[in-house]
Amino acid sequence: MAKLVQRKKLVVGIVVLTTVVLIGALSGQIDSLIGNGQNPLQVGFGPRFGHPTWADPLGTDEYGRDILALTVTGLWTSLKVGFYAGILSTVIGIVIAFFAAYKGGALDAVLRTVTDTFLVVPSLPLLIAFTGFAKSVTLFEISIILAVFSWPGAARAIRSQVLSLRTRGYVDLAKVTKLNTVEIIFEELVPNMLPYLALGLALSAIGAIFGLISLEIIGLGPTNLIDLGLLINSAISSGALTLGAWPLFAGPIVAIVLLFGSLSLINIGLDETFNPRLRRVAGV
Repeated sequence: MAKLVQRKKLVVGIVVLTTVVLIGALSGQIDSLIGNGQNPLQVGFGPRFGHPTWADPLGTDEYGRDILALTVTGLWTSLKVGFYAGILSTVIGIVIAFFAAYKGGALDAVLRTVTDTFLVVPSLPLLIAFTGFAKSVTLFEISIILAVFSWPGAARAIRSQVLSLRTRGYVDLAKVTKLNTVEIIFEELVPNMLPYLALGLALSAIGAIFGLISLEIIGLGPTNLIDLGLLINSAISSGALTLGAWPLFAGPIVAIVLLFGSLSLINIGLDETFNPRLRRVAGV
């Protein structure tokens, strides 16, 4: 634990991410506070392209909705998509990577081929094609779709670590005590891989959130979800910059920068802490 605290990038990333998550989780309370008894997400809540005031710190959009309320609501939606897709993709990556690397042989060859195939398949065109036929998907459904394309990177990273762990002494001892493959994987290997699994989760979450934002910005994502990408698309299509309504861009972009920046710092911090090569380069 002391080693983790000494990593400034990791600590800063965790603090920023925790703050962003708390803001997103409190989006309902923030909306109630902004609305003062009214729904700030309702069309006509305020004037069209209203300027920032004490009551509306970021002003209102082209429909009169409060931009700050839209931003925190969109942030929470993006966080939930990243969390669901990250968990699902990490679980898929764990199952495939652990069994492939531990068992080896033909199973490893088949699963490695499947992973490599998903890695080279361009995910964005497939996501565009799917969302073109499914506009009314739910939050969980879009998370599943994004998870399908987010797991290969995590699986490759996890597999490389399992290959080095399966020859350790405690694994041989577990085999002697007659533990089966599933027990060895989840009782011996997984606990020793928790830092790398957290790293894989962070990478998968980043990929899922970025994928949804990319779809929304080009106008091909689900239109029934208010997320950060949809807000940027709305700002572009309404000509917000031309009209001087810069907060409509600034709110979502600042939220995205904080979110991606914190996850990237956590990623770098975990890698520096648990990657022996990086520790030697840094002299620690």
